[in-house]
Amino acid sequence: MTYPMNGFLKLFTFLLAIQILAACQNQNKEQTENLKNTQIITNVNLIDIRTGDINKAQVIIEDQKVKSILAPSNKTIKDAVLINGEGKYLVPGLAEMHAHIPSVIWNDPQMEETLFLYLSNGVTTIRGMLGHPLHLTLREKADSMAILSPRIYTSSPSLNGNSVTTVEQAQSMVTNFQKEGYDFLKLHPGIRLHVFDEIVKTANEVGIPFAGHVSTLVGIRHALESKYGSVDHIDGFLEGLVPESLEVNPSENGFFGYNFTSLADTSLIPELVQMSSENKVWVVPTQSLFTRWFSPIPADSLANQPEMQYMAPEVIENWTNSKVNLTEGEGYDPEQWEDFMHIRKRLIKSLHDNGQGLLLGSDAPQVFNVPGFSIQHELQAMVDAGLSPLEALQIGTINPAKYFNQSGKFGEIKEGASADMILLDKNPLEDIRNMEHPAGVMVRGTWISRDEIDQKLKSISDKFKTEK
Repeated sequence: MTYPMNGFLKLFTFLLAIQILAACQNQNKEQTENLKNTQIITNVNLIDIRTGDINKAQVIIEDQKVKSILAPSNKTIKDAVLINGEGKYLVPGLAEMHAHIPSVIWNDPQMEETLFLYLSNGVTTIRGMLGHPLHLTLREKADSMAILSPRIYTSSPSLNGNSVTTVEQAQSMVTNFQKEGYDFLKLHPGIRLHVFDEIVKTANEVGIPFAGHVSTLVGIRHALESKYGSVDHIDGFLEGLVPESLEVNPSENGFFGYNFTSLADTSLIPELVQMSSENKVWVVPTQSLFTRWFSPIPADSLANQPEMQYMAPEVIENWTNSKVNLTEGEGYDPEQWEDFMHIRKRLIKSLHDNGQGLLLGSDAPQVFNVPGFSIQHELQAMVDAGLSPLEALQIGTINPAKYFNQSGKFGEIKEGASADMILLDKNPLEDIRNMEHPAGVMVRGTWISRDEIDQKLKSISDKFKTEK
């Protein structure tokens, strides 16, 4: 069929108009969908985690990131979800740098509950310290937001005195763990010196960090010179304060050096701290282990704390037995514990002030350390050791981001950073306990209100009530 020229032009113009109209409709649809994904935390007291400055702001979130930070305004964006920040305070989500994750499939209820307990207290990043092949899948699910979870970094399965006994095993295990995609190696006690050195050599060759415990056969000085990614629990430091002239048997150190408390020469602290700085070795104190599990506080008192309702009854029973066995025998002296803790606090403060730095971690779930809730105890322990509330928050935000070479991508509230935030009713810089019971938590743009937190916590508690 043929058309006159003017008829062809009319048809062409008509078809072009339809295409333009369709394009405009698609664009409007995309804009509407984008707006539905827009969230605004309005008129909030935004804490600059680097300086401690507080400014009124509205924070706009899109696509899991902070899009912009603006001055307070009464203007609204159509279809955006508003989160009322009036009178409240906003800080970045925390990192739990010594976490444990169940070794169950990613959609198991136990996994969901554990991850939610972390989130309920504002933990939006976790460093799993006892890895399992299942955690590699879990990390992918968390990255894609297929599950509600903190960001996950995972260690390898344990390298210890039983699992790796030869140089050949060290070479094989380290190489395989790196190929399998673990973020770092987890070292446990008992590794012999020559095997440790092969672990370090192979790890450096294949490019995988290592972190965790310091074997007594290795010693803190050699560990620091070997450039651990992090030494956890301040392991080995107290033993390193015992003068060599005393010729102690390092295997008789007790619980993280407790037996050597009276032998420790605290004038050696600056040397160890300097070594940590020179070799860029971070330290994760997990001080709440020592203020709770290893403290003179009666087991029954801890077992009856409100947060224990979120753990299974058999777990509480096991924790009670563990604490009784550790702290109620003849080898435990509350006065010696006080001296032991005084040394640990001095180490924490000095490592923070003059070492490579600290990373916030509580070792949860460990004895009477409930995931999420234990990070609150750890924050308080850091303040008790001499850090300011701001400094305590920094070791759980900007320090972990720096540790993972992700500065600016998470750990602070700035344009382009991951939308991980905690909304608080009171200023945590005035009292670190104001971090407890957040008004809401955002993890990579997903908002969890206080009501949602309470409902989920209640469902966990109710489940365990029926098991009693």
